[in-house]
Amino acid sequence: MMRSLFSGVAGLKTHQTKMDVIGNNISNVNTVAYKTSSIVFADLMSQTTQRASGPNADNGTGGLNARQIGLGVKSGAININITGQGSAQSTGNPFDVMIEGENFFIVNNGTQNLFTRDGSFYVDAAGNLAMTSTGYNIMGWQFDEETNAIRKDTVSALRIMSAANMTYPPEATTQGNMSGIIDKFDPDVTSINGRSVNMQFYDAQGYSYTARFVFKQSDNIHEYSVELEKILNDATGEEISLEPRDGVATNFQIFGNDATQTKAGKVNFNYKDYEWDATGTVLSRKAVTGNVAVVDLKTLVNGGALKGRNEWIDQNDHSLGTVQDKLDELAKAYGYEGSTDDFLKLICTVSDNAAANPTTEQVSITQMIINSAGGAVNNYPTEPTTNYTSLPTFTGVTDDSERSFETSGRSFTGVKVNYDPAKGYFAGVNGLPTQNTATLNLSGIGEGNFENIVIDFAETSVLDNKGTCTIGATSGDYDGRGMGRRLGKMTGVAIETNGRIIASYDSGVTKCLGQIATANFANASGLEKMGDNLYGATLNSGQFDGIGVDITAGGGKMSTGQLEMSNVDLSSEFTEMITTQRGFQANSRIITVSDSLLEELTNLKR
Repeated sequence: MMRSLFSGVAGLKTHQTKMDVIGNNISNVNTVAYKTSSIVFADLMSQTTQRASGPNADNGTGGLNARQIGLGVKSGAININITGQGSAQSTGNPFDVMIEGENFFIVNNGTQNLFTRDGSFYVDAAGNLAMTSTGYNIMGWQFDEETNAIRKDTVSALRIMSAANMTYPPEATTQGNMSGIIDKFDPDVTSINGRSVNMQFYDAQGYSYTARFVFKQSDNIHEYSVELEKILNDATGEEISLEPRDGVATNFQIFGNDATQTKAGKVNFNYKDYEWDATGTVLSRKAVTGNVAVVDLKTLVNGGALKGRNEWIDQNDHSLGTVQDKLDELAKAYGYEGSTDDFLKLICTVSDNAAANPTTEQVSITQMIINSAGGAVNNYPTEPTTNYTSLPTFTGVTDDSERSFETSGRSFTGVKVNYDPAKGYFAGVNGLPTQNTATLNLSGIGEGNFENIVIDFAETSVLDNKGTCTIGATSGDYDGRGMGRRLGKMTGVAIETNGRIIASYDSGVTKCLGQIATANFANASGLEKMGDNLYGATLNSGQFDGIGVDITAGGGKMSTGQLEMSNVDLSSEFTEMITTQRGFQANSRIITVSDSLLEELTNLKR
């Protein structure tokens, strides 16, 4: 038989194999992350009819080359262009991920780890990130809550939609800050009630509250008092109790300490409204006629027998309204409507008229009322007498409408915030230049589940702002730490370029749920195709260590909302198809011609 006949047959078979490879490439032109293959031919073998001989120096003959007749062609290798990057196809699906680089996703079928470039993922019923086509779990590293970092050890399934991840726990506020401008000509600042500033915060159970602070100006415009007015429950709108919890000292101060502030003013004592009739109607001295029920102001101001009772009862067991009502009426009569606490905390200078040793002292309005009401029941309190520290003397005054006295300051519970007299910038708290903060001692009160809140004033200033204050308060420090939060519900999940999976919550926080790990091989072309866009490790690809690598370590990255397309080049494939077809035709001609030669040989018999 002629050797050329077998060479033609080998050529046909080999070109057919090449056509199989080309056909597979073209059929997978739209397969996600498919990597094109190519075939390399090699000659099959050669028949040696004469071996090579070397030159003979004795007889002067030259050497002869070997005589070899080739017997055809075979497939030398089928290579995969596995490192060739496919084009990006946008999908808009946040769980579609494309690898840029030479790494592979790691998936697990329940028994072994496999590898893929197909990043079409979804979240299954158990909350695991999985391959859309096979349901195999995507493997990665878990987030360590204790170290607040990714724990890069043996890869495991990424369960991103677990019950624990669907919500983010609440946290009590521990930091706060105030910032902005206090303009000394702002009407709120100059008013009796001061400038109110609200700060929202959270307790450990995620309930929201609002603390209302008040900035009040002193005669020293570079010193302001900051006082806690009240705390409201945002859910109910009700004011919460600031009474100390059990075991806390009764002299506990929730914010700042007892202090005084320089503040000159005048209190007009026209109509000394100390008296109410049995129906609770306020009477002035001039309007008093007959025998009326006079309130014991000393008991009223001190609380006395009224502690624990909201209603004031006179000595004839008549209801005169609540204690607070009476105090409010008293403050209103002296020009402090709506500012009862401020009225009772005003400070003035009173005289001790003892002839032997006259003195003066600073006392509050509260103390003055107590002293001035000493013992009086059915008649108007008398003027101060010798050895009786009380109201200032009104020498030569006969008309009640002219009776008034000067105040020298006000007492308050809170902190003093100081500012540079020259430039108006913050200069410390309570006169201490190095102190920027004051503490709201919420952990000591009986209501709520709070943490103490450290409030920073360093970003406040007293500057000209056209008569308008911009002062405000927010929870958290100036970098947002310690602001607290309510219980958060997951609103979305995103995958970063390094493979980290980040969840967003409606409480404004984010949380790392884990990181998609990748595998890298010394010889990626040595991976074995397993079907379903999957590859398995072989001895020639290099083994997977079970841990994987961060995709950014080799300069790669992940892109979300995109998938890697096939890297098949149709123009190249069609060109290869043409050359393969012609090669096949040429080999078929070898067989045809060889057959003709054999036919001629057999015809010699005739």
